[in-house]
Amino acid sequence: MSGPRAQRPPRAASEPSATVTVRVHPRSSRDGVAGLSEGILRVRLTAPPVENRANEALVRFLAGVLGVPRGCVEIVAGDRGRNKIVRVRGIAPDALHRRLGLKEPAD
Repeated sequence: MSGPRAQRPPRAASEPSATVTVRVHPRSSRDGVAGLSEGILRVRLTAPPVENRANEALVRFLAGVLGVPRGCVEIVAGDRGRNKIVRVRGIAPDALHRRLGLKEPAD
C-alpha cells in the first residue's frame, strides 16, 4: 500500500444517537410517516423497492424530517426487506419522536 490509510475520527462518547425500527411501504402515493404501531415506525415512500431506491429514499426522507445530514442516518439492518433498523446520529431518542410527531417512548 502506498501512503497512510484515511481513518474516521473517533466518535465522541457523548454524541447522542437514536435507533428506530421502521417498516417501509414502498410505491405509496406520497412520502410520509404513517404512524407508530407496536414500537415500529411506519413510513410511506413513493420510491419502488428496486435497485436500492427505497433505502436511499428512506435515508433522504428521515434526514429531512429530523433535520440532520444524510450521513447521520444509517440503515444498520434490513437493507433488503421492508423491516429495517435505522440509527440516527446527532439526535436523542426523545427528540427523534418529537420531530416525527409521535408520542415519546415510555421509560
